Amino acid sequence: MSQKEYTDISSIAGPLMVVEGVEGAKYEELVEVNVPGEVKPRFGKVLDIAKDRAVVQMFASTTGMTADGTRARFRGETLKLGVSEDMLGRVFNGAGEVADGGPELVPEQRRDIAGEPINPYSREFPNDFIQTGVGSIDVMNTLVRGQKLPIFSGAGLPHARLAAQIARQATVKDGGEFAIVFATLGVSFEEAEYFRREFEEAGALERSVLFINTAADPVVERVSTPRMALTTAEYLAFEKGKHVLVILTDLTNYCEALREVSSARKEVPGRRGYPGYLYTDLSTIYERAGRVKGKDGTITQIPILTMPDDDKTHPVPDLTGYITEGQFVISRELYQRGIFPPVDVQGSLSRLWAAGVGEGKTREDHKNLKDQLFASYATGKEARELAVVLGEASLDESDRAHLKFADAFEAEFVGQGEYENRTVEESLDIGWKLLSMLPVTSLKRVKPAEIEKWMPKSEQVTETAGA
Repeated sequence: MSQKEYTDISSIAGPLMVVEGVEGAKYEELVEVNVPGEVKPRFGKVLDIAKDRAVVQMFASTTGMTADGTRARFRGETLKLGVSEDMLGRVFNGAGEVADGGPELVPEQRRDIAGEPINPYSREFPNDFIQTGVGSIDVMNTLVRGQKLPIFSGAGLPHARLAAQIARQATVKDGGEFAIVFATLGVSFEEAEYFRREFEEAGALERSVLFINTAADPVVERVSTPRMALTTAEYLAFEKGKHVLVILTDLTNYCEALREVSSARKEVPGRRGYPGYLYTDLSTIYERAGRVKGKDGTITQIPILTMPDDDKTHPVPDLTGYITEGQFVISRELYQRGIFPPVDVQGSLSRLWAAGVGEGKTREDHKNLKDQLFASYATGKEARELAVVLGEASLDESDRAHLKFADAFEAEFVGQGEYENRTVEESLDIGWKLLSMLPVTSLKRVKPAEIEKWMPKSEQVTETAGA
């Protein structure tokens, strides 16, 4: 059925176009815009409706558009993405169009990119351990299948390298690999190419779907790109039964795009100029992760966001922390000392870690060892601060032992190299080896039976002076 065309365009400002005299328009409805002299139409969606006036948000730039002669056709449907299992191994642009030079995709379904909210009753609690091969994550801040756990980073920090490492190495308990859905949002061309090259060289591209939106692409396209990626993930997980890992970078650029559109709509700004509905909007992205009863597949989300000036109170990381189940924090201090991956284990948190550890999932000593490593590392960092003020000579033998432990923990446990893929057992063994630097009397978070089993008698330090 053909839809009625409207030619009464009252204004075009930034990414927005106002159409007058509209009848029966719906929120989020797809709009086809025909510009004089152009063969292919441009597209947008209905952003706001007031009486017979519709505000249309354009997906492409409005450069070259004038109100005279422009025609708007309301399609009577929302923006949909054609999905198929053949998307694996392919690269798309931020608008969902093929961008790898290959043949056009023949979709099996067309799905609304807004997705369908998961009924809370149908959600299943995430409790399956994911082995990322990164010791500081697997042992200290365990990731479980169906979780949403962002990476908080800063400008110039290697979050892209860490994300690529997790994507290459992540496996589920039975040894199976994840299908990867990866979306870049407003990143540089070099960073986008880095991800594409990493996936190709690691042989992971054939099980991945890439959506590439760079800083040169339209701002409004950035708003729809993460929803394109998550629509693909939902299809692969809940229709095809795959375990899907979704990585989105950089969510701060996405929020900047929201702020720009909000400003063009002349909305009353919220904190730091971001729209007041930023929390709600972010939740429509993060809450699309999870497990569903009766479905074999799962969606695990690792969004990446950069904190301006490394400020955790910035609206984007602040609001994100209220929605997600913790966060990984990238440490600038560790990075400047040459440690990779520079994960700040004290600043990081996985609220679901306890559901993914223990006998049958990782190892029976995991919980107590993790607690002991945290406690000993915290003591070592306190000793380091004390040594800066008073000098190392003022420390007692126990403090010196903990200071050496903290240095070794950062260098040998947290630091492991970009292409080192450790099993969780190897990471746990390294933890016990490092604890052998400390007097047994200071190991109060682990049981004596665990010390006897996992720490060789020859390595145990029984007296403080021997440390």
